[in-house]
Amino acid sequence: MSNTQQFGTTTVEDDAAESLPVATGFRGMLHGFGATGVSMLIHMLILLSLALITFDNPVQVISQILVVPTPTIEDPPVEIELEPEVEIVQPENVALFTAAPAMGMTSNTPEAISKPKLDQTLVAKANTSKISIDAPTVAMPSSMSLIAAVPDGEVKGESRDIVDSYQQAIDRMSQELIWMVDKGPVLAIWCFDQSESMKDDQKEIRDRIDNVYEQLGLDDRVGSGSDALLTAITSYGERFIDHTQHKPTHDRATIRKAIDAVPIDRTGKEMMCAAVGTAITTYRDLARRGRQMALILVTDESGDTGNNDVYMEKAIEVAKAAKCKIFVLGRESVFGYPYAYIRWDHPQTKETHWLQIDRGPETAFPEQLQTNGFRRRHDAFSSGFGPYEQSRMARETNGIFFMLPSVETNLVGAHKEQYELDALRPYRPDLRARVEAYADRKQFPLRTLIWQVIQDLNPHQKGAQQAVELRVEFSTKPPEFIQQVRQEQAKAKMHLQYMARAEKTLLEGKKLREQEADPRWQANYDLTLAQLIAYQARVYEYGVALEEFLKTPKTAAPMKGGKVFVHWDIYTNNKVRTEDAKPYIERAKTLFSEVVSTHPGSPWAARAKWELARGFGVDLRADYHTPVVDVKNPTPIPKL
Repeated sequence: MSNTQQFGTTTVEDDAAESLPVATGFRGMLHGFGATGVSMLIHMLILLSLALITFDNPVQVISQILVVPTPTIEDPPVEIELEPEVEIVQPENVALFTAAPAMGMTSNTPEAISKPKLDQTLVAKANTSKISIDAPTVAMPSSMSLIAAVPDGEVKGESRDIVDSYQQAIDRMSQELIWMVDKGPVLAIWCFDQSESMKDDQKEIRDRIDNVYEQLGLDDRVGSGSDALLTAITSYGERFIDHTQHKPTHDRATIRKAIDAVPIDRTGKEMMCAAVGTAITTYRDLARRGRQMALILVTDESGDTGNNDVYMEKAIEVAKAAKCKIFVLGRESVFGYPYAYIRWDHPQTKETHWLQIDRGPETAFPEQLQTNGFRRRHDAFSSGFGPYEQSRMARETNGIFFMLPSVETNLVGAHKEQYELDALRPYRPDLRARVEAYADRKQFPLRTLIWQVIQDLNPHQKGAQQAVELRVEFSTKPPEFIQQVRQEQAKAKMHLQYMARAEKTLLEGKKLREQEADPRWQANYDLTLAQLIAYQARVYEYGVALEEFLKTPKTAAPMKGGKVFVHWDIYTNNKVRTEDAKPYIERAKTLFSEVVSTHPGSPWAARAKWELARGFGVDLRADYHTPVVDVKNPTPIPKL
């Protein structure tokens, strides 16, 4: 898949804001409806944006999990497309847009624009469903109940301990094991993620495993007290493997050999929570004979979503029953978003792919918009916390989540921020069970409202992509380009009306924000409102930019280096085309600035700064790719 979302500061000339002679302009389509038309569009937009969405009720899902003895493990719900959206054209097609007639704009062919072929299935589905969002009127309780308190008599672990390297993490783990050995013999179960991306990490841990025994003052000699610490090696991908075969050992050569035996799982499935529960269950008989247990999970992802939903609470129950502490050597989660993307260049075809990995979010449910205003997010903003599942397992079992520095040089849209611990302390996520967090939403209508808007605009919801994602790559072929433009303008109009309705509802619920006690949800409200206003301005500019491109097409620059012209890309810049968008832009800038000043040193402030830097204008530019090399038996695209 090509890198489809690019941002820059390139400016373009501001074309005259006139309607097309043979078709109503985008601005005219928006302004010419009157009160009745606007009302109709509001309802059509809401219907269109939501009719295609099939919601998974978290309470219902969790209820099913609790009553089904052997739940089915589902595949991850989303796979990113790995191929370009339009076919690659040959160099001789570069001159297609050198003049307006090339777009079919001559007086002899008005039908090319005035009668575009639209996707009528969207309207058909919109007419069969209805939904509305009303501003809540129930007052917000002033308690802090969603920030989990520690029950009397129960010790909780650390959900975040930042380390600079594996060396530091191993040293901290050694100290934890020393404290445990002081109380009696210990079994340490290492549980490795089988992802290809983890091979270097496994090698580093293997090379440092001696340090653990040396710091404990133990060696390999029988009778030297080395049995005070026994080690088991397990791993997981689509399936779980016990590499020490239920025979934990203190022999370091055997331990290193077992780590080397961890395979690479090519399925891309990571049944993390099931593996944790299975590993503890496999070795818990030793704990019943008086040996303490510690499980050390080593991974760079948050695990398969369906597997986590089914097995996380069961894994925690098994760990508590065995008195097993869970330690995690993991990565920082993506702020408010389940996924990150790794750029991977195929070694033979030279094609660039974005490989999706699970890397968050830091909360039980996403609390941020899953769209960048046009389509699904491809950024990787630091959240300051670990993935929810791993942080919760460590905390609930009196373990520790060691947050390792992110070293992925090919992480798409990476925004690595170093947050001060004190600055993030008020914003710590709720780490209670999902069913508890969800049930509490009834007491917190502001949170329910924000979550509803997030879900409505979530392109990862099954069936929602067509309704809430706007095209950002357009064909180089005039007939296809025109059809795509008209389809996207129709979607943009309804998208605008939904965001306007959501904005109004959030504004009407502002009193709830004033009553909200949790700084995290105050920040969620502030950023979401600012984004809704900013995205309305950008989507409006998007529709107008497409209209003006039809009227005055661009010429693709000559190609260099053997690349071919493949499509026109949408990007944002600082050149605003319309007066209509400017009030929205000014409001958005003010609100983003307030987010920065109200929540300094936080992920909300970092994302607000990024939104301000993106620009609010929209334009199209030619995109070129190196031709894909035809290779027999190419290397399979990895699944991370």
